[in-house]
Amino acid sequence: MRVVVGLLLLLLGLCGSGAQGDGGGLGQVGEIREFQDTAQRDAVEESTEQNTKQTTSDIWAEVRALRYMVVKLEVYVEMLQRDNSDLQTRLSSSESELLLSKSRIDQLEREAAVQEARLTATESKTSDLEKANTDLQTRLSSSESELLLSKSRIDQLERDNAEKPKVAFYTALTDAGHVGPYNTDITLKYSKVFTNIGNAYNPATGFFTAPVKGVYYLQFTLFGLRIGHMAVTVYKNNQKIMFNVERNDGNYEYFTNSVVLELLAGDKIHLDLPSTYTLFDSTDNHCTFSGSLLFPL
Repeated sequence: MRVVVGLLLLLLGLCGSGAQGDGGGLGQVGEIREFQDTAQRDAVEESTEQNTKQTTSDIWAEVRALRYMVVKLEVYVEMLQRDNSDLQTRLSSSESELLLSKSRIDQLEREAAVQEARLTATESKTSDLEKANTDLQTRLSSSESELLLSKSRIDQLERDNAEKPKVAFYTALTDAGHVGPYNTDITLKYSKVFTNIGNAYNPATGFFTAPVKGVYYLQFTLFGLRIGHMAVTVYKNNQKIMFNVERNDGNYEYFTNSVVLELLAGDKIHLDLPSTYTLFDSTDNHCTFSGSLLFPL
């Protein structure tokens, strides 16, 4: 449109110049100028109208673009709101889980404290048990050492005991009843032998012979029924070492005595019934003679 208006203006200018060359008047010039002014105003108005239409078109385009952008923003905002709602829900859930986690952590810390206290107590008890175990091991080692020594001592004692002579005897006089009185001293022969370990007593002679040097314990018991006296003499190798006498008034009468003697191997012990004295023995074994080796020397 602007190009057309320009061409018209140029054409009018050319026409005016030709008229002046031919001797035209002022009226024509005025008309031409008026026409030119009118054309210019029309051109300006048309240009303004065109610009206005163009501007309006551009504004509507921008408005449409803005509306589109607003719609997009509204959709985006709605999406953001939904996302925000989801995030808030997730945040609430996370906060709840966090609270539960903190509560669980607190509970675990309390349990850990209890376990640590129990562990400390257990460690202390373990230490005490280790000390006690060490003491017991020490005592056990000591006891084992003592046990070994005891076993060794027992073995030695058993060997010594096996080598030690064993001497013990127990005898009774006779089943014949009264013995004596005689006109002379007689050796009492205890003919009923109940025990004779070591065979140190000889019932045929009435003598006990010490098999080894040692300390011996010897004992005799006498019994009488007749009125009068009963007596016995103890000899060591025909040496008198004891004489015992007891009066009997017609009742049952007993008396017992014993000696502890140090004897050499081969020493002999026997009992004599002195003359004029009497004893009594029977199957009840009233008169006995016994002895044993206490320990060798």
